[in-house]
Amino acid sequence: MRTIPLFAYLLLSIPPGLATAQDASPAGELPRTPAPDGAMVYFLAPQDGATVSSPFTVSFGLRGIGVAPAGVVAPDTGHHHLLIDVDEPPPEGLPLPATDLVRHFGGGQTETELELPPGQHALQLVLGDALHIPHDPPVRSEVITITVAAP
Repeated sequence: MRTIPLFAYLLLSIPPGLATAQDASPAGELPRTPAPDGAMVYFLAPQDGATVSSPFTVSFGLRGIGVAPAGVVAPDTGHHHLLIDVDEPPPEGLPLPATDLVRHFGGGQTETELELPPGQHALQLVLGDALHIPHDPPVRSEVITITVAAP
C-alpha cells in the first residue's frame, strides 16, 4: 500500500474555489469570511470615558453573530481580538497578529481581566474568523478611551 505524504494530502484537500479566491484578493491577502448583515461587536464594560483601577474587567458584547473558538469553522461566527492603543488597524485580509497590543481570545472568551499602566488607553474589539482573519466587512467596535487611575 502506498502512503501519501501529509503535505501532498493537504494540498489535494484544498477546496477547489480557494485558489481562485486567493487569486482575486489583493496581493498577499487571504480569502475572508463574509460577515452576517448587521453583525456588531461592542464593549459591555468598561464604558467609553470610564476611569478604572488596574486590573479591570473587560466584557465583550455581540449582536447578529455568534462566538466559536479559533480553528472552528461554523457559519456566522467568529472570536474576539482586543486591540490596545493601536494607532492603525491591522490589515483586514491577513490574520490578526498576536502581540501585547493585539490580544487573542481564541477559546471563545467574552470577558477578560486586563492590567494596564496608569494613563489614557484606547481599546477596540475586532472579530476574527477561524483563522483570525477579520470578516468581510470587518466586524469591529468603536474605539473607546479609558483612563487607568494611578494606584
